[in-house]
Amino acid sequence: MRNLPDWMEHLDDEDLNFIKKFVLASGSLKEVANLYGVTYPTVRLRLDKLIQKINLQKDQSSDSYVSLIKKLALDDKVDFETAKFLITEYKKVKEEV
Repeated sequence: MRNLPDWMEHLDDEDLNFIKKFVLASGSLKEVANLYGVTYPTVRLRLDKLIQKINLQKDQSSDSYVSLIKKLALDDKVDFETAKFLITEYKKVKEEV
Protein backbone atom coordinates (compact mmCIF):
# COMPACT_ATOMS: atom_id res chain seq x y z
CA MET A 1 0.00 0.00 0.00
CA ARG A 2 1.24 3.50 -0.85
CA ASN A 3 1.89 6.08 1.81
CA LEU A 4 -0.15 9.25 1.64
CA PRO A 5 1.67 12.48 0.87
CA ASP A 6 2.36 14.64 3.94
CA TRP A 7 -0.27 17.20 2.94
CA MET A 8 -2.98 14.51 2.88
CA GLU A 9 -2.06 12.88 6.18
CA HIS A 10 -3.16 15.94 8.14
CA LEU A 11 -6.57 16.34 6.53
CA ASP A 12 -9.64 15.05 8.33
CA ASP A 13 -12.20 12.70 6.76
CA GLU A 14 -14.51 15.61 5.90
CA ASP A 15 -11.71 17.30 3.94
CA LEU A 16 -10.85 14.10 2.07
CA ASN A 17 -14.52 13.51 1.26
CA PHE A 18 -14.78 17.07 -0.11
CA ILE A 19 -11.72 16.49 -2.30
CA LYS A 20 -13.22 13.23 -3.58
CA LYS A 21 -16.53 14.90 -4.46
CA PHE A 22 -14.66 17.80 -6.11
CA VAL A 23 -12.63 15.42 -8.29
CA LEU A 24 -15.66 13.30 -9.18
CA ALA A 25 -17.48 16.51 -10.16
CA SER A 26 -14.59 17.27 -12.55
CA GLY A 27 -13.69 20.32 -10.48
CA SER A 28 -17.09 21.95 -10.89
CA LEU A 29 -17.78 24.00 -7.78
CA LYS A 30 -21.34 24.49 -8.98
CA GLU A 31 -21.89 20.72 -9.06
CA VAL A 32 -20.28 20.30 -5.64
CA ALA A 33 -22.58 23.01 -4.28
CA ASN A 34 -25.55 21.04 -5.61
CA LEU A 35 -24.24 17.83 -4.01
CA TYR A 36 -23.96 19.53 -0.62
CA GLY A 37 -27.15 21.56 -1.05
CA VAL A 38 -25.36 24.86 -0.45
CA THR A 39 -24.52 27.93 -2.49
CA TYR A 40 -21.53 28.35 -4.79
CA PRO A 41 -19.88 30.96 -2.48
CA THR A 42 -20.13 28.51 0.43
CA VAL A 43 -18.31 25.84 -1.55
CA ARG A 44 -15.75 28.39 -2.78
CA LEU A 45 -15.05 29.39 0.84
CA ARG A 46 -14.69 25.72 1.83
CA LEU A 47 -12.23 25.15 -1.01
CA ASP A 48 -10.25 28.26 -0.07
CA LYS A 49 -9.96 27.06 3.53
CA LEU A 50 -8.87 23.64 2.32
CA ILE A 51 -6.20 25.23 0.12
CA GLN A 52 -4.98 27.24 3.13
CA LYS A 53 -4.89 24.09 5.23
CA ILE A 54 -2.79 22.31 2.61
CA ASN A 55 -0.47 25.30 2.28
CA LEU A 56 -0.11 25.37 6.05
CA GLN A 57 1.41 21.89 5.89
CA LYS A 58 4.20 23.32 3.73
CA ASP A 59 4.85 25.93 6.43
CA GLN A 60 4.91 23.40 9.27
CA SER A 61 8.67 23.00 9.01
CA SER A 62 9.08 26.72 9.68
CA ASP A 63 8.24 28.51 12.90
CA SER A 64 5.90 26.49 15.12
CA TYR A 65 4.30 29.61 16.69
CA VAL A 66 3.38 31.03 13.28
CA SER A 67 2.03 27.63 12.23
CA LEU A 68 -0.09 27.47 15.38
CA ILE A 69 -1.58 30.93 14.78
CA LYS A 70 -2.36 30.05 11.16
CA LYS A 71 -4.02 26.80 12.25
CA LEU A 72 -6.14 28.65 14.84
CA ALA A 73 -7.27 31.06 12.12
CA LEU A 74 -8.14 28.22 9.74
CA ASP A 75 -10.13 26.50 12.50
CA ASP A 76 -12.03 29.78 13.18
CA LYS A 77 -10.61 29.99 16.70
CA VAL A 78 -8.99 33.35 15.85
CA ASP A 79 -10.10 35.77 13.14
CA PHE A 80 -7.67 36.40 10.28
CA GLU A 81 -6.99 40.03 11.21
CA THR A 82 -5.99 39.00 14.74
CA ALA A 83 -3.84 36.19 13.35
CA LYS A 84 -2.04 38.58 10.99
CA PHE A 85 -1.49 41.02 13.87
CA LEU A 86 -0.09 38.31 16.17
CA ILE A 87 2.26 37.00 13.48
CA THR A 88 3.47 40.49 12.56
CA GLU A 89 4.14 41.43 16.19
CA TYR A 90 5.84 38.10 16.85
CA LYS A 91 8.15 38.60 13.88
CA LYS A 92 9.03 42.13 15.08
CA VAL A 93 9.96 40.81 18.53
CA LYS A 94 11.90 37.93 17.02
CA GLU A 95 13.92 40.34 14.84
CA GLU A 96 14.82 42.42 17.90
CA VAL A 97 16.35 39.43 19.67
